[in-house]
Amino acid sequence: MAADVDQTAPEDGHRSRCSGSRVSRVMWTLLMVAAVPLLAFGIKYYQDAQFLKRQEESVRSLGAEGLFLFSSLDTDHDLYLSPEEFKPIAEKLTGITPPVDVEEEVIHDPNGETLTLEAKMQPLILDTMTKSKDGFLGVSHSSLAGLRSWKSPAVPSSSFSASQFKVFLPPKKKVEVGDTWWVIPSELNIFTGYLPNNRYHPPTPKGKEVLIHSLLSMFHPRPFIKSRFAPQGAVACIRASNDFYYDIVFRIHAEFQLNEVPDFPFWFTPGQMTGNIVLSKDASHVRHFHLYVPSNRSLNVDMEWLYGASESSNMEVDIGYLPQLELQSTGPSTPSIITDEEGNIIDSRTGRSGEPIQFVFEDIHWNAEISRKEAAHNLEVTFYPFKKVSYLPFSEAFERAEADKKLVHSILLWGALDDQSC
Repeated sequence: MAADVDQTAPEDGHRSRCSGSRVSRVMWTLLMVAAVPLLAFGIKYYQDAQFLKRQEESVRSLGAEGLFLFSSLDTDHDLYLSPEEFKPIAEKLTGITPPVDVEEEVIHDPNGETLTLEAKMQPLILDTMTKSKDGFLGVSHSSLAGLRSWKSPAVPSSSFSASQFKVFLPPKKKVEVGDTWWVIPSELNIFTGYLPNNRYHPPTPKGKEVLIHSLLSMFHPRPFIKSRFAPQGAVACIRASNDFYYDIVFRIHAEFQLNEVPDFPFWFTPGQMTGNIVLSKDASHVRHFHLYVPSNRSLNVDMEWLYGASESSNMEVDIGYLPQLELQSTGPSTPSIITDEEGNIIDSRTGRSGEPIQFVFEDIHWNAEISRKEAAHNLEVTFYPFKKVSYLPFSEAFERAEADKKLVHSILLWGALDDQSC
């Protein structure tokens, strides 16, 4: 038995050493894993400390209001102005606006159809504001400068290619009447909160935002396609369809920045912008387009403006009534050039006789459709999921409860839950 023990002892010792080596490697691995987040935390702490130091130096150099204006241009918040960030000031001082870089290549089809839109506007009725008088609750003449001067559309009339309106076509899985989808998805949630107030110039639009931005720019040169607060974005719904056409109802939540440097920002936020478009399924032809701010309520625009350097403590809010803000097509889209029976190319604007060619369009008969009211409700539910539950006035609520044999749940609100009380 003793000999057996002596033979196995070296092996046991080897196992002990191997075990110790494995424990050592595991310990080192654990230490390294623990060190990485500590190192990252240390770097982050150092960077935050340096940023805070630079910010304090900036306040001493510029003052609170100067830093506020600087921050409105410093879009990446690194406390340095790049040439791109400084461009709005350069344009303001020189009066020269460089050509806008188009992110997506636009292929012009000379035989494609064009659509002419006209913009109409009646300015906000200042008497509907509770704080419209100068000197009341921090309201200065400069605060409302952009609002007072905005009395007409920036671009009264403009032509668009019919193919540009393909952004309103539904995705492949949303082709039934009543279907809704996001044209411009909302990017706000409980984690992102809301977008900052201290901005003057909207970000460069991308993708489907390009057309929406171009349309809203007919009203004012500084539309923000993504509003600061929810609801944000644009939703569309198929109201009617047949083999060749869609009637699509849409709803947009965007806002306008009315002031320029050195005045503090003034945000003009319609309760909603809505409308409809009738277009062919290949987007080669647009029969009708209409976009407008609803004016059926006594108040339909929310306004917020800053009158100091701090966003939170110096924000004023008011609400008012805008009688009219709308875009409407002057007629169906038409081709600029057509070919006659003999293959000759004719300019439709002049024709052979020197007179514009008059086009005749067939009537559209829908295979399936829902009412405009139902389509609008579908849009509302997409923006506000709580509207899946019917909210009724007292008289209607009790009648419904009696018919359905259910209890009445009463909710008392100071304002509306949707459209910013507009």
